[in-house]
Amino acid sequence: MIYSSSDILTTSIDSSFGAGKQYYKAKKFPSIPPTENDIYVITTEGDRLDLLAFTYYNDASLWWVISGVNNGITFGSMFPEPGTQLRIPININEVLNIFNNAN
Repeated sequence: MIYSSSDILTTSIDSSFGAGKQYYKAKKFPSIPPTENDIYVITTEGDRLDLLAFTYYNDASLWWVISGVNNGITFGSMFPEPGTQLRIPININEVLNIFNNAN
């Protein structure tokens, strides 16, 4: 199955729903258009999305950005297949603003 970037979901816990109750709200990953500043990498054995996020964003927790802009190419795994081309948007603040405005 091929996923589009709008199919990538993240969740957050919202405890404001009722007294002491928590539930998950789905968040859609919006389409992030390519820019001339994006970097393209070809993955090698041992590459992980969190390590790539740390390398390019200095924040491993932003692995979901790389997964999202690449249409969930790893299908739930942190390990992309070796030889896979990944787009890494460099303007992370713009990507996060687009994501936050969409949710």
